[in-house]
Amino acid sequence: MKDCKEKLAQAQIEIEELSVHVADMLGAALYFAGVKEDKVPNAADAYLDAIDAVYGDEDGEMGFKEIIRVIKYLKENKKDLFE
Repeated sequence: MKDCKEKLAQAQIEIEELSVHVADMLGAALYFAGVKEDKVPNAADAYLDAIDAVYGDEDGEMGFKEIIRVIKYLKENKKDLFE
C-alpha cells in the first residue's frame, strides 16, 4: 500500500510540473502571436474563457489548429491584449 501511495504522490508532482510547463508554453504561444509581455497573464486567462466562446460545450481534442483558432478569436475580440 505504501508503494502505491508513493507512486500516486510522484504522479501528482509530475502532473503539477507538466501543468506549469503547459502554462509556460501557452504564454510563449500568446507572446509570439503578438501579446505584449506584460499582458501575457491576462491573455492566458482570456484564452481559457475564449475556449468556451469558440467551442462551447464541445468535447474534443485541442490540437494545434484548435489552439490557433482560439488565438485568432482573441486577436479579433481582445485587441487590447495585442497593443
